[in-house]
Amino acid sequence: MEKFVTYTGVAVPLPRSNVNTDDIVPARFLKTVRRTGFADALFANWRYIDDREANPDFVLNQSRYEGATVLVAGPNFGCGSSREHAPWSLREFGFRCVIAPSFADIFYNNCFNSSILPVVLDPAEVDDLVAAVTGRRQEVHVDLAAQTITTPTGRVLPFEVDPFKREALLGGLDSIDWTLSRGDEISAYEQRRRREAAWLFLDQPTPA
Repeated sequence: MEKFVTYTGVAVPLPRSNVNTDDIVPARFLKTVRRTGFADALFANWRYIDDREANPDFVLNQSRYEGATVLVAGPNFGCGSSREHAPWSLREFGFRCVIAPSFADIFYNNCFNSSILPVVLDPAEVDDLVAAVTGRRQEVHVDLAAQTITTPTGRVLPFEVDPFKREALLGGLDSIDWTLSRGDEISAYEQRRRREAAWLFLDQPTPA
């Protein structure tokens, strides 16, 4: 998994409330459990007319936001079903950070396993950021190590993130990678438990 330490990217505004996972990647595209092949399906109901022609009114189809990698969203982003395909589609499209006043819990947690940093800011701060990037091409700087967002106007906005999730994303570790990185500690614990509670392991050989 790709590390996230500091990142600067073009920001695109999508200040809609309650954008659900079916809005992010419609169910008709969920024909595989592989993580690839979902970039074109991202926001398909809004990006395309009849799944074919690009909708010129949708923000991602506007040339000023070409290559955008920071999404500034509305409250309760990622609600609805728990499909992991939603963050997969965002990541494959190129997004590394989603900023919103609030997220649905499952979507929020799934983002970290796709190398996407979800950032919760105060609603007024999100509104100011939306205003700063609407109608113009602007970059936002994200510093996970310092836990700050620097807006196009130079304003520095602090944010909070769970220490475990922060550590894992800084190291580029998903949940399995993080567990494997603690292999020595796990082995030491297992050996100690065999000595402390040998009756739990009567059908297994005792380590030397």
